[in-house]
Amino acid sequence: MFLTLLVSSLPSIKALGWKFIYGKTWDPVSGEFGALSFLIGTLLTSTLALLISSPFSLTIGLFLGEYYPKGWFSSLLKNAVELLAGIPSVVYGFWGIYFIVPVVRSLEMKVGVAPYGVGILTASLILSIMIIPYSASLIRLVVSMVPESLKEAAYSLGATRFEVIRFIIIPYIRSGLSAGILLALGRALGETMAVTMLIGNTQAIPKSIFDTSDTMASVIANQFTEATGNVYFSALIETGLLLFVVTTIINIIGRNIIKRFES
Repeated sequence: MFLTLLVSSLPSIKALGWKFIYGKTWDPVSGEFGALSFLIGTLLTSTLALLISSPFSLTIGLFLGEYYPKGWFSSLLKNAVELLAGIPSVVYGFWGIYFIVPVVRSLEMKVGVAPYGVGILTASLILSIMIIPYSASLIRLVVSMVPESLKEAAYSLGATRFEVIRFIIIPYIRSGLSAGILLALGRALGETMAVTMLIGNTQAIPKSIFDTSDTMASVIANQFTEATGNVYFSALIETGLLLFVVTTIINIIGRNIIKRFES
């Protein structure tokens, strides 16, 4: 897959060079293709989604791994969380348009910014819901791997459940938490349809979380069918190559952390 993308990106690489990565202008009419705004939009939406989802993922992981690891209620909640991963992206997008966009628009009117409704914040809220199953499942797994002897020793010294979680479980699973966050980030980076429907699709570097923007995945989805010219077509493929490289690096780091934790 990497070789295929690389070969198809060669016309763009030869014509644009490194300017493709740091260029701010994306104008197919004049033949200027700079992916910096898409890269920033991708990283900004994914990072904000992580900040929103991490407290919920940690809470769900601790609840299922420590408080209720077995039983019908645990199975019900676990299946409900995992069901979120099976909902199609376009369904999230439609739900976001009719539910989240009006809420964000009301918030924008209160803070005095342009009430678009769509933008970085809206896309991040959808992404945060979509990546919760991935990080919560991994956190639940690493919580269940904490040795019982450590927790029993803490309880024997008079520690409460909260103190055991804070001083025993959280430090023990720190690397696993990092891996879960990185893997969820890798999932968020490549999300396409829901983000395309809610981010506003503007080829400009966002100045705030309320601005409209674009991601590498959304610009490919929007413009791939209308690409004319060899360089334009190749530039979109190079955008996919850049997204592939960034996602692969993050996933490799996350999996190495998991292996180190398991060992």
